[in-house]
Amino acid sequence: MNNKSWKTTASGISAIVAAVAGAAQLLLDNNPATNPDWTAVIAAVTAGFGLVFARDNDKRSEDVLNK
Repeated sequence: MNNKSWKTTASGISAIVAAVAGAAQLLLDNNPATNPDWTAVIAAVTAGFGLVFARDNDKRSEDVLNK
């Protein structure tokens, strides 16, 4: 985990886990009528990766780049 931006990294990982877990639950519920909304899953995972690589608002660019 990137400890310079741990808050956004944790939020991103949480978003990814929630999206994948929700899709897995719908796929594995033994009901062929329920399917995940793949567009929403992909959007949530993409947003999660964006958060993983983002910098926290309270961090200066100079602090992040120089260490």
